[in-house]
Amino acid sequence: MIGSAFPGNSDLTEIARNVRINIIRSVHHAKGGHLGGPFSAVELLVSLYFHELRIDPQNPSWEERDRFILSKGHSAIGLYAVMAERGFFPKEELMTFDAIDSRLQGHPDMTKTPGIDMSSGSLGQGLSAGIGIALGARMLGKDCRTYVMIGDGEAQEGQIWEAAFIASRYKLDNLVAILDNNKVQQFGWQYPMPLPPIDHPAQKFEAFGWNVIEINGHDFKEILDAFAAAKKVKGKPTIIIANTIKGKGISFAEGKYQWHARVPNDEELAQALVELEKAG
Repeated sequence: MIGSAFPGNSDLTEIARNVRINIIRSVHHAKGGHLGGPFSAVELLVSLYFHELRIDPQNPSWEERDRFILSKGHSAIGLYAVMAERGFFPKEELMTFDAIDSRLQGHPDMTKTPGIDMSSGSLGQGLSAGIGIALGARMLGKDCRTYVMIGDGEAQEGQIWEAAFIASRYKLDNLVAILDNNKVQQFGWQYPMPLPPIDHPAQKFEAFGWNVIEINGHDFKEILDAFAAAKKVKGKPTIIIANTIKGKGISFAEGKYQWHARVPNDEELAQALVELEKAG
């Protein structure tokens, strides 16, 4: 199928629930990986792959496709779970996550995994690559769009702000950045008090000349409306500040930095699955 799947919002909610179940099962099975960041990004990724992106899972290298870069590459299992739901590879393959010979490595690898547009993992680099892709598309006269998801923790990288300057300078209105603003990074910045990774991101990107849209990153209507609004903007790139909850969907993980990369034990897995099943 070329283009978007366009399910209704209720279907998107069910897809998101299944994605969270597959994420936690995969991380538990692999005894490695991340949970907090993938869970905060689920609704955003589901909206991209089931509504927004012009893609063809049967032809991942289709030249006219939209491009997506997961700059916060440690959340790869979240991306894989959504791509499996969309049909890029069998869902059963998720159980190979992070295995040495798997196509689904701990960080996205464009040389191994069908549908991955950039290998990522070194934080701060994805937005720069997205700018190159968007600029290239414009120079070639193509109408494909480029989307880049960045984490609020990696927004501490200087390269993000160099990229923000350049994207605005070149008026890249075919570029949309998505900030997964869950406000909790790996070690929590607990001393002397908990601090969000980045203060006032909307004002900062506005100062760099971006169009800024701020939303609830778990509300499908707000997400889809933001994507639609971004398409109408001319002459500047758009960033969607998506306010999210780290570990969203699991009561004992929500908002806790300890679950950035913790692997659930058998009892925690069982509790999480009960909560996620009830959520459906």
